[in-house]
Amino acid sequence: MFSDETFSTITYDTLVRAGVACTSAFVPEGNGENDNRSQESNPPFAKGSRGIRIVPDIYFSTSAATPDKFDLLVIPGGAKGAATISGSAPIQHLVRDYLQAGKFVGMICADFDYSEEPVVISDKLVTSRGPGTTFPFALTLVELLCGKKKRAEVAGPMVFPQGTFA
Repeated sequence: MFSDETFSTITYDTLVRAGVACTSAFVPEGNGENDNRSQESNPPFAKGSRGIRIVPDIYFSTSAATPDKFDLLVIPGGAKGAATISGSAPIQHLVRDYLQAGKFVGMICADFDYSEEPVVISDKLVTSRGPGTTFPFALTLVELLCGKKKRAEVAGPMVFPQGTFA
């Protein structure tokens, strides 16, 4: 799948810095489900929109990604990545399952209703605009999962210039 590398790596890294256990999943083009490949231990790399290769932790399967197993579902967007995800019935169903279960869903570069704000929170749906808003998006997810104190604790060593979003 093609996604913007920034969305995936910054969000994953920031959540890990906060002590959140994370799992990345390979979503293939097509219907998004990995049928029998989910039994293989090593998914192929995902090639980002800028050509950087990222090795996901697992193959995506709806049974392994249910809301009872995770507190948050993050959908990284980007040109082809957004098209792959939006065309995937299993992913769309999973997003609905998370929201119905009262779990957070984060989507970056995939705003439902456009806003100039870097991060928009609508109930349990958290959206953001693009590569430049990835840090505030990731830090917002940290705050929602772990609290304001943890957000500040994670943002401090990242050394954002004074007056930025942290």
